[in-house]
Amino acid sequence: MGARTILITGTSRGLGQALSEHFLAQGDTVIGCARSEGAIEHPQYQHHRVDITSEAEVTRLFSGLKRQHSHLDALINNAGIASMNAFALTPASTAARILNTNILGTFLFCQKALRLLKKSQNPRIVNFSTIAVPLKLEGESIYAASKSAIETLTQVLSKEYAPFGITCNAIGPSPIDTALIRNVPKAKIDALLQQQSVKQMATAADVIHVIEFFLSPNSRQITGQKLYLGGFCA
Repeated sequence: MGARTILITGTSRGLGQALSEHFLAQGDTVIGCARSEGAIEHPQYQHHRVDITSEAEVTRLFSGLKRQHSHLDALINNAGIASMNAFALTPASTAARILNTNILGTFLFCQKALRLLKKSQNPRIVNFSTIAVPLKLEGESIYAASKSAIETLTQVLSKEYAPFGITCNAIGPSPIDTALIRNVPKAKIDALLQQQSVKQMATAADVIHVIEFFLSPNSRQITGQKLYLGGFCA
């Protein structure tokens, strides 16, 4: 397998940064984006400051990418936000922010990346869900709802993009020690882990392993799937 050109959202920290560093170590070219500046310095890494909920900014990003790159081998929609609130106490502004980031952001990137993905020999899309979906996790109603939408979007895109040879799959990580869950009480995380078959936190390496499986040229018949870490199935 030769070097790939991979676009990853949410690369300024945490899992997105870990994914970027992994693919760079494999010799791939990584295009990263986030609302803030990136921390990675590497000759095969380029970082773009983009509000993924803004159609104008996302369109501008892809206009530039089309001038710089002949194709795109993979799109990894990692960027996402969560907020733990009881449903009755969730502000409408919080709900809108979560839905816009998680759903609209993924929608825009999947749509705008199509032209570049079509030019790859093994084009891949990987979207991010969460185990909060099969758990129907209390306090995460809007977050879980947004990721349920991502799963449906992934399955529909797997059909619409199949004629172009593009596979589209989703991964649902169990808790990982990133900024996304740092404000969640430890007791809540421990209780969640006890509901898993594998009763321990996931790591970036666990996520990378699944994504590499989805990206493999040998996975050309794997599409429309969702894979939860920690031993869940749905």
